[in-house]
Amino acid sequence: MVGRGSGPISDSEHQRGGPTLIQSVQRALRVIEVVAEREGRASAKEVARAAGLPLATAYHLLRTCTHEGWLQRLDDGTYVLGHRLDVIRGQGRAARGVAQARPALEWLRDKIGGAVYVARHVDGEVVIIDVVDSPKSPRIDLWVGLHDAAHATALGKCILGQLPATERLDYLSRHPLHDLTPRTVVDPRKLRLPPPGAVAVDDEEYALGVACLAVPFVTATGAGALGIVVPPRYPDREHWVGALQAGAGRVSRAFALVGSN
Repeated sequence: MVGRGSGPISDSEHQRGGPTLIQSVQRALRVIEVVAEREGRASAKEVARAAGLPLATAYHLLRTCTHEGWLQRLDDGTYVLGHRLDVIRGQGRAARGVAQARPALEWLRDKIGGAVYVARHVDGEVVIIDVVDSPKSPRIDLWVGLHDAAHATALGKCILGQLPATERLDYLSRHPLHDLTPRTVVDPRKLRLPPPGAVAVDDEEYALGVACLAVPFVTATGAGALGIVVPPRYPDREHWVGALQAGAGRVSRAFALVGSN
């Protein structure tokens, strides 16, 4: 087994607790690095030469990385960085955005005295990426996953309302509108989606006795929504909406800071 820039790892090194390194993984990562170092485009011979690999080995690694989406082979036989790197980069930026936004999310949780839910549109799905709660402000039990209930939740409707028409129709064509409560809208033509920037409402459509509000927040990598649970028929609507919009503004600024780095 060979470590990058070193000789074979001996059995005595393993016995001393040395690292266990997988040579094929090291080589595959080096192949991707070589393509990136050459302004994101390289031939198989260039990769083999720069990585110190036999040409046949380089071809095997290139084919594998291409199959998995880490690289893409162009018509002229050269290789460029693949779409999977964009996905990883976007997800990493989103995770850093959530970390940056944590103080704002905690402020909103304490302001409303309840858990705060953060959702995004990721790879064609509506997913919850964070829930900020506390022993005094516990989260509700999401007994149906959001990917099967976006039509019945404020978070899901908020994100669907932000999508271009083609993406929204594609989503609805892939996700049947399940009947979760007597108040759930199951006809796509009657689905009440807010226009971009407006407040989305779930009035006991996901679960009886539970109402939710959600507003959009801005990210560089896709639609986002911030949601809270409110009392059914929430009499003081302006209080809840005002706090939620203030929190969304803070979260948007946090994501903007990450996106600019």
